[in-house]
Amino acid sequence: MPLLAEDLVNRKVNVLFATPLSAGFAAKRATTTIPIVFLTGGDPVDAGLVDSLSSPGGNATGVSELTQKLVPKRLELLRELLPQAKVLAMLVNPAARSTGPATAEAAAAAEAVGLKLHFAGANNKEEIAPAFTGLSERAAEGLLINPDPLFLDERDLILDLASRQQVPTVYFDRVFSASGGLMSYGPSLSELFRLAGVYVGRVLKGARPADLPVQQPTKFELVINLSTAKQLALTVPATLLARANEVVE
Repeated sequence: MPLLAEDLVNRKVNVLFATPLSAGFAAKRATTTIPIVFLTGGDPVDAGLVDSLSSPGGNATGVSELTQKLVPKRLELLRELLPQAKVLAMLVNPAARSTGPATAEAAAAAEAVGLKLHFAGANNKEEIAPAFTGLSERAAEGLLINPDPLFLDERDLILDLASRQQVPTVYFDRVFSASGGLMSYGPSLSELFRLAGVYVGRVLKGARPADLPVQQPTKFELVINLSTAKQLALTVPATLLARANEVVE
């Protein structure tokens, strides 16, 4: 990725669009003058990509999903679906920058409601299946998938493993639920790219990234797959269905 960023800089492009967080860092290291608009799931302030959300400083700004802030909400949704559950698990990528803050948020949220939460790590495709094997050993009754490009790329594998192990799972993107996953909650991807596109347009018209506050999503999507719920012998509460943006039959 650093080589790709350097190549674009050498081509003297007018603006760099970078996603995910690693691409933003590659772009930031490659240039201090060409404007950068990023779309990232991690916290760009904690990661050091910008000075602050309101005043980014430097040559970069964009859109942040702040994915770790949504972890307690996903845990709440899974708990509402599984009110009797005592033990849950969360699949994370230990190598990702956003994993530390996300696991801290998750642990605090679980402790607050008296749940035991285990973390299963996978740094690559080969480690995903063993991580799922550990779920039954820890008697996990439900699973959260932490947002990560690796898990999005390997969604077919993850969906297959969740189905075979019959573990109720909450995902971070609607593409999972649309493809057979039980439930997903996260920002609208189309809205995120729209916000980033607006910033690219403003930069091309002369705006400085330092003057454009980092934006955060305001539109979120709860998608429930009723067909998968039936396969898992789960009854989805009416209150949960009423809040869903989309129900997959």
